[in-house]
Amino acid sequence: MRQKTNNEQRITETVLFYLFAILAILSAAYMVLTRNLLYAGFSLLITLLSVAGIYVLLFADFIAVTQLMVYVGGVLVLILFGIMLSSRVHDKSVLSESVNKVWGTLVAGLILVGLSYTILKANISALPWLQTTQLDVLGNQKSTVQSIGIKLMTDVVVPFELASLLLLVALMGAAYIATDKQKV
Repeated sequence: MRQKTNNEQRITETVLFYLFAILAILSAAYMVLTRNLLYAGFSLLITLLSVAGIYVLLFADFIAVTQLMVYVGGVLVLILFGIMLSSRVHDKSVLSESVNKVWGTLVAGLILVGLSYTILKANISALPWLQTTQLDVLGNQKSTVQSIGIKLMTDVVVPFELASLLLLVALMGAAYIATDKQKV
């Protein structure tokens, strides 16, 4: 079996990147434009999976796994179960109201133009994480999980613990607000 050349590998990565990008854009647009909440939830799933695929192509394996576990595995499943359990009211699907389509489209178009201009003017090859590619013994690119873990547990351990404490307090506050005050 012959090895892929560097040029063939770049072409494959480019094609996959554009495939994931087009899939993410189309599913995100469908999510925003549909009135059916269940369809919007499933198109959000496709969008999040496409973004995770782009992270994999950028060798950001830790962020890709985090994207899959936190957003797809946790948040999206919670949203979909909430929609599916509450979307049937007297055998009719709950539909969202379409308001401000013109203003929404105008703002989205302006953001698209601004982001496109920024991306086209950016010097992507000069990004620091692309300059310092770490290779393992076989010459393959190393995983970023070890370096992120060391950084997280040494340099930013105090802000990390403060953020977890803040989230715990917010969770306790939400549980207190959700309790029925008349039974207490």
